[in-house]
Amino acid sequence: MSRIFDALQRSESECSGVDLSLLPTAIAVLKLAELRAISAHKDPMQSERPGETHTKEHGPAAAAGSQGLPRPSSPDDHLCAFAKFESLEISPPREDYLVCLTDSGGLAAEKFRFLGVRLRHLRRDRPLQKILITSTIPNEGKSVVAANLACTLARRRQQRTLLLEGDLRRPSLSQMLGLGKLQGICEWLHGDKSHATNIYHLERPGMWILPAGNPSDNPLEPLQSARLTALMDELTALFDWIIIDSPPVLPLADTSVWSRLADGILLVTRQGMTAKRQLQKGLDTLDNKKMIGALLNCAQSASHSDDYYYYRPSPVPSDGTEK
Repeated sequence: MSRIFDALQRSESECSGVDLSLLPTAIAVLKLAELRAISAHKDPMQSERPGETHTKEHGPAAAAGSQGLPRPSSPDDHLCAFAKFESLEISPPREDYLVCLTDSGGLAAEKFRFLGVRLRHLRRDRPLQKILITSTIPNEGKSVVAANLACTLARRRQQRTLLLEGDLRRPSLSQMLGLGKLQGICEWLHGDKSHATNIYHLERPGMWILPAGNPSDNPLEPLQSARLTALMDELTALFDWIIIDSPPVLPLADTSVWSRLADGILLVTRQGMTAKRQLQKGLDTLDNKKMIGALLNCAQSASHSDDYYYYRPSPVPSDGTEK
């Protein structure tokens, strides 16, 4: 038995770079158990539903290994990657930003849960892991939708979800979650590190976020770097879902970069703000083959009587996950 423990201890020391022999035995065991628990990310229900697991077997994630891109190849590699990500507490300035947390029994939160179910159904038949959330013009609510959708997907037990702040011109997610200024994509693209960094674990929603960071004078330039493709390949190998909050389609070209890297596109519109002409132009700009739907935000025609028909979930477990 002692040989098994010694082997585990040496493996963890090599992985984390920390000499566990210098720590008390109990702390070493707890540290190892914590890291092992983080690696248990596979959804047990996926193995019973053919088609949902093929996103891990095809596309950029599978190609990463054959092309020499950095990709975790074993559970121990996953442990090393996730052990380095700092954990943060969120403190949103407004409770209505994250309704999936602040009003989980409300109708809005239920709509996001329904959206999550639809996405899981869609990827039974097609690779659908990187979801691009965009809009035609600013102020249509795409960032709020992206944050709530990521939060909803993360509450599914053992589903690792990353919220990626792809709007490098006017990032708003970090402020919306009360995280302050954090280094993110911009710093990584201008740096020399080969593996993904500047990823933070948000404890309460149980998801991860990759902020935009400090934008440069020309945000489009770093997005056109080949390093971004390598970064997305590594993230695809680490996470089950990647929700990308991109800039509006009009009049910027940034969204075309994210569209190329995404598996599916969800277009957010807002009643009373999105003009028909703008919506049509936005749809013409996007790749129709990747369009998975449109979401009408702030719909005034929704009947309050619908509240009777939706399911009010029972209290979630203390760990904040859903089965």
